[in-house]
Amino acid sequence: MPLQFDIRAILKAKAPKAHVPNFIIRYLERIVHVKQMNAFLRKYPNLKGYEFIDRVIHEELGCSASIEGIENIPTEDKPVIFVSNHPLGGLDGMIIAKMIHESRPRPLKVIVNELLMFMEPIADLWAPVNKVGRLSREQVEAQQRMWEAKTDVLTFPAGACSRLQRIDGKWQIRDLEWQKNFIQRAKEYQRDIVPIYFEGHNSRFFYALAYIRKLLHIKLNIEMLYLVDEMYGAHGKHFKVHVLPPIPYSTFDNSKTPKQWAEYVKSIVYATNNTTC
Repeated sequence: MPLQFDIRAILKAKAPKAHVPNFIIRYLERIVHVKQMNAFLRKYPNLKGYEFIDRVIHEELGCSASIEGIENIPTEDKPVIFVSNHPLGGLDGMIIAKMIHESRPRPLKVIVNELLMFMEPIADLWAPVNKVGRLSREQVEAQQRMWEAKTDVLTFPAGACSRLQRIDGKWQIRDLEWQKNFIQRAKEYQRDIVPIYFEGHNSRFFYALAYIRKLLHIKLNIEMLYLVDEMYGAHGKHFKVHVLPPIPYSTFDNSKTPKQWAEYVKSIVYATNNTTC
């Protein structure tokens, strides 16, 4: 039986006791582009991993990307941590992962929202984090093995895609606070950090929805439901990726807290460029 993306199955897996009306299911199927995704899966039933990502980026979405600072990607066989801003919420992760793989063909795991594990053709590339529900014991153990093995890790320390914020009197598309976990892991496993800045943004609708949701004090991340729609809305776009010089793990001494070091790395990334509106 061909692989299919099934909204009902996902909802049942994440909330088995919840009853979701059919009209909501149909709406979710539309904004998640279920028909388009399933048509793509039927066309390429055997594609996996980076070949799948390549077809999605170039054929399904017609996107392209250029890289500046590719010489900053380490060539030695020593695991590192790649950290990046997260303006798009999905497509940026695929583009960066493919870029790293082409320049540094060694094992790589991308830390992502657990919901992306339902994309079976690329599930092996992901390391899920707990955003909806709990990780299984097997997933937690797999993450521990990932850090202990010689596996590169790509992470988005904000844990969510960028939002429109007013900073220094200007509206900017910028990540929320970066979490300190990647600093702690860098020190614990003696891994250098390679910062990445990805140029890009979602639609005005996405940022307006996020802003209104925040004004209404709604905790549920409603705008996350539209990330697939945003990905399809990026059809034909060209993106620029900036790879910055690696930061040795020895940099992160006790002169700052892990949280302060995380903000330090974030400031380096955003010093590359600021996206304003």
